[in-house]
Amino acid sequence: MLKVYKFGGTSVGTVEKIQAIADRILSEPSHQHVVVVSAMGHTTDQLVELSGSISASPDPREYDALISTGENVSAALLSMSIIAKGKSAISLNGSQAGIYTSNGHKRAKIMHVNPSRIQDELNQNKVVVVTGFQGISETNDVTTIGRGGSDTSAVVLAAALGIKECDIYTDVDGVYTTDPRAVSSAKKLTEVSYDEMLELASMGAQVLHPRAVECAKENGIILHVRSSFLPDEGTRIKESSTMELNRSVTGIALKKDESKISLVGIPNSPGIAGQLFSTLGEQGVNIDMIIQSNEQINETNTITFTVSEDDFSSAKTITESVASQFPGATVVGDTDIAKISVVGVGMISKPGVAAKMFQTLGNSNVNIQLITTSEIKISCAIASSDAQHALQALHQAFDLHLA
Repeated sequence: MLKVYKFGGTSVGTVEKIQAIADRILSEPSHQHVVVVSAMGHTTDQLVELSGSISASPDPREYDALISTGENVSAALLSMSIIAKGKSAISLNGSQAGIYTSNGHKRAKIMHVNPSRIQDELNQNKVVVVTGFQGISETNDVTTIGRGGSDTSAVVLAAALGIKECDIYTDVDGVYTTDPRAVSSAKKLTEVSYDEMLELASMGAQVLHPRAVECAKENGIILHVRSSFLPDEGTRIKESSTMELNRSVTGIALKKDESKISLVGIPNSPGIAGQLFSTLGEQGVNIDMIIQSNEQINETNTITFTVSEDDFSSAKTITESVASQFPGATVVGDTDIAKISVVGVGMISKPGVAAKMFQTLGNSNVNIQLITTSEIKISCAIASSDAQHALQALHQAFDLHLA
């Protein structure tokens, strides 16, 4: 039986932890193993900091060449550890593993996987340890697929190898109703649907990368999120079931690294929003929440939107360039923003979730600045100073402590 595992940075943070992973793998001698690893601990952060000490805007190709090295270290060390314990193993980088990506850097897309080298090594009874987060482009350059991309690497390899369940080992023992470090009454969930997990991951839950969830859903792969340090069952991400529909809200996500930009005093005429957001998209800025309001007195519009704090500076510059085309238009920015979201497939059939959310926030003296919704999600932008209080109030209001 073939298994695909992924171990995150905390799981491979020390030599002792790497040796423990080797022991875990060797405890299943009847299985074949493909193991995807992240860089050790905070190695990637340290490499990013090194690049910043050389240049504020490092060359994208060289940036990827640098930060991809962290996974090479952890993969080689794990392979060495397995070999030292008496089992054959081999480490493969993204290129050797046949992970082919687009030509872009920093956020390259995985285009296809050729698992023939991996299969050849498995046929020789070796444990195959693959570097996550990276691949090779059509021009034979090393690429990285975005922070948190090792989850995606594991899922695409599982798909290429025809595996229907992929174990994601991390420093938590599953998916909770909210971050248990923020709300002590948070409960671990046995199952979460793909759609719910995708919303939770996109809204700030850091257990899984959204692209990994998308890929798992497309290929029908069950994701089992579990602890690297405990033998217990974790949380399985799979197609929704009728049991999940019995509750209106499955979980609450809080994203603190949000920022808000307002383009104020623009003419009430068509095409301006399209110009603004197409320019932002061309520069790789992801827009989250959007609201447009009209001033009846002077017939002007205000467009307000949120982006991650990482994109705030570039987004504000782009917005200011658009504002310069219209006399009197101004741009206002605010980085003191958080986004809180309630998520659940049960919202589709159970009305009243929005009213309960807004009433709870109002009773807690939390001002709502923006709102966005989907069939299974309601998100509100609030002041960062209200974030923790709002999270606890909503978790209690929706009885998630009883989940």
